[in-house]
Amino acid sequence: MGPNPDAIDLMGDKSRARQAAIDAGVPVLKGTEGALDVEGDVEAIAEEIGYPLVVKASAGGGGRGIRRINSVEDLRSTVEVAQAEALAAFNSSDVYFERFVTQARHVEVQVFGDGETWVHLGDRDCSLQRRQQKVIEEAPAPGLPDALREQMRQTSVELARHSQYVGAGTVEFLYDPVRQEIAFIEMNTRLQVEHPISEAITGIDLVREQLRIAAGEKLGYTQADVRFEGHAFEFRINAEDPDNNFMPSPGRIETLELAGGPGVRSDFGFSAGQTVMPFYDSLLGKLIVWDTDRDRALARAARALEETEIEGIKTTVPLMRRLIALEDFAAAKHHTTYLETVPGLFGALV
Repeated sequence: MGPNPDAIDLMGDKSRARQAAIDAGVPVLKGTEGALDVEGDVEAIAEEIGYPLVVKASAGGGGRGIRRINSVEDLRSTVEVAQAEALAAFNSSDVYFERFVTQARHVEVQVFGDGETWVHLGDRDCSLQRRQQKVIEEAPAPGLPDALREQMRQTSVELARHSQYVGAGTVEFLYDPVRQEIAFIEMNTRLQVEHPISEAITGIDLVREQLRIAAGEKLGYTQADVRFEGHAFEFRINAEDPDNNFMPSPGRIETLELAGGPGVRSDFGFSAGQTVMPFYDSLLGKLIVWDTDRDRALARAARALEETEIEGIKTTVPLMRRLIALEDFAAAKHHTTYLETVPGLFGALV
């Protein structure tokens, strides 16, 4: 189920994926073409791109293997650290440079194809992050200029077609609100954690679609058949203590009461009485909320988070309640480093 190995291999190598995006007409950030020649004149390359810039692991993903470089004094040492991290995490020391976007928004497009027909299922905003890990996602992305939204969606479909992509995939972008530009950063060749909010606004079950295509069926609809309605949020609920530097919180779940009702979906892998082990990812589940517009969805989300009760371990539920009460979040003024700028949001240093 899912894309063929060639598509996975192409998009798994971020520098090759960047070139594929260029070939498909997808806008990209200024950066190196292919993997960086660390034995060459990296200072001249960095100067041409301009500071600040980021060095990224070519085989990276999930926000790992990324380091910011502010000046030439930090250049060589940061590249060496990034190479070591990339080798340890991804078994490849290849890295590349890209221009750094200050106060960027992280937006993405859900694409789907059967090898003959490709469509998009709208866009999502994943800008509320901590240490480059997504915290809250929403669909559609708020505040995007219509022309850029359409460009992002259509070029994502072109990239899927160009790579003969099969199944569900996500094309990720940075949106620069100052320059009013979007730029490709990577394509994830899988169903992502945040896919339920795309399901919520389209009514299309992406897991069922994956299974249908894997069984040899065709998509059976075109882009004109895809309808978008309302607004949706997803909250990642983790077994962590946000007031103690996000320390893991394994242990026995004494109480687990999940929100429900119209427009509310709780996807959890645990129930009361079970034990959260310390050896795995800390994600307990996801709370997905839909309503007819963003303001109503936020109000419904506030109620759903109040109804979500988990006792016995620390979780990020109280943090989620604080985040959606922020005026900047309600006004969609947040960005990928926003949480680092809010004083008193966490009980300890982020």
